Formats: sequence, structure tokens, C-alpha cells
Amino acid sequence: MSTTSRRAPRRGGRVGRGVRGAPYAFLLPAVALFALFFALPIGYACYLSLRKVEVKGLGLGKGAREEVWAGLANYTAALSDSELLTSALRVLGYGALVVPAMLGLALVLALMLDAERTRLTGFSRLSIFLPYAVPGVIAALMWGFLYLPDVSPFHYVLERTGLPRPDLLDGGPLFLSLANIALWGGTGFNMIVIYTSLRSIPVEIYEAARLDGCSQLQTALRIKIPVVAPALVLTFFFSIIATLQVFSEPTTLQPLTNSLSTTWSPLMKVYQDAFVKNDIHAAAATSVIIAVVTLALSFGFLRVANSRTNQGENP
Repeated sequence: MSTTSRRAPRRGGRVGRGVRGAPYAFLLPAVALFALFFALPIGYACYLSLRKVEVKGLGLGKGAREEVWAGLANYTAALSDSELLTSALRVLGYGALVVPAMLGLALVLALMLDAERTRLTGFSRLSIFLPYAVPGVIAALMWGFLYLPDVSPFHYVLERTGLPRPDLLDGGPLFLSLANIALWGGTGFNMIVIYTSLRSIPVEIYEAARLDGCSQLQTALRIKIPVVAPALVLTFFFSIIATLQVFSEPTTLQPLTNSLSTTWSPLMKVYQDAFVKNDIHAAAATSVIIAVVTLALSFGFLRVANSRTNQGENP
């Protein structure tokens, strides 16, 4: 009896230690993947951004090219590069077109699907979301051929009817063409997020609004939109990140027009530095700058959104 009573707590202690360590064991694969595919590449990019290649003589022969410490020289060169500044301004203008139009259209579509008299909501949700499942390169290729005057069916119809055929791959319309591709592909995802938030609103709130004499428009403006404000903040946050990282659409359309330079967006500038000019260190510095700017804008927007939410909850 005494021996058994002495050993029982020891067995219980072993079980307790195993149970306490179980959450860490379950988290270990996720932590390993995060470190291997996220933290390690970021650290390596930061390391490369602080190095440069020093060429001796003609750069020929063994030991003629040596990687040395550069400090902040790559960052100074990137921040003073006019091409990077110009591409950043282009992306800001592109985002000013895409983000408000995308979120506004997604909100309108979500409100329409959530209306009481809407039919075939399942088919409508799938139809609106389906373009998001199309890869960005394929979508850009498809729209690119629709924009080309020689192969586009729209241009053929306009020519047959005697109407002018606009060049959608040149000048000002080029921004609208790129924005249309992003709008077509990203609206469905944002709509699903907003629509899911709308479906979580209790039915009792709608019944109370109906008893108070609110129309569907008043219910949407006074109940639905304020309630889905967190979903709008989330979609706006994702849209900003996607806009700052635009790459596939202009890169795919670039061979189809002379109006798109090889450094149209900051990420295209990174690609040119890394794989065309073979300057991986300058590309790493530019990548770090883009990541820091994206983080700062996202964090600042979230702070502003949270402060306004707190003020609304505590008037």
C-alpha cells in the first residue's frame, strides 16, 4: 500500500508533463514551416541587402569578383533611384483606382445577395467568386488579347458598327485596363468575406428594423454596413497589400504594348535588378524597402481603424 501510494504521484507527474507539452508538439510543424519559408528568406534578404560585389580589373578570372560588406549603400542607392520612385507613384495611382472600386463593388454585390428577394444566391455567389480562382497570369493574358485591336471581338463589333475603337493598352486607358483585371479577379474574394459577415447578423435585428418601419435601403445603410465594418477593414487591408505587390498583370501585358516599361511597378524593378542586371544585392535592398513600406502602411491603417472603432464603442 505504501509503495503504490508513493509511485502514483510520480506517474501522474509524467502524464501532466506530457499533456503540458502537447500544444508545443502540435505547434512545432507550423513554427518550422514559418521559420523555413518565411523568417529565413527574410533574414537572408536582409543579409544580401547589406552586401555588394566588388569587381577587380576587368572582372575576369578567379577572384576578380568578390562579395564585400556594403552597409547601407544599397538602401541609399535604392531610395535615390528615380525609376523606383516613379514606379511607386504609378502603383499609388493604380491603387487609388482599384481599391475603392473593388471594395465598393464587393459591398454592393454582397448587399444584393443578402437581400430577401434575391434568387439563385448560390449560383450568383459562385459566378462572382469564380474569377478569383483563375490565376493572375491567365487572367492577364485573357484580358490582354481582349484589349488588342487586331484580335479583340469587342474591337471587331465596334469597327462593324462604325464606332471608334479605343486603344486600351496605351496612355491613360492603360491604368483602367490594368485596374479592370484586378477588379475582375479580386472582387469575388472580397464579396465572399463581406457576405459571410452579413450572414452572421442575427435575424432578430432585421425583424426589429422591419417593425420600426425601415426599408431595405435604410436597413442596409444603418444596420448592415456598420456591422460589417470590420470585414471592410480586413478586405481593405488585403487590397492594399495586393496593390503594393502588383506584378503579374503588368508583366504579362508588357510584351503586348510599348506603354508598359520593364520597371512599371516596384516588384518589376526588383525583378529587373535581380535577373536582368544580375544585381541581387540591390534587388534585396529594394525588396526590404517595399516590405517595410507595406508593413508601415498596413500597421498605420490598422491603428487608425482600431482607434475609430474604440471611439465608436466608447462615445
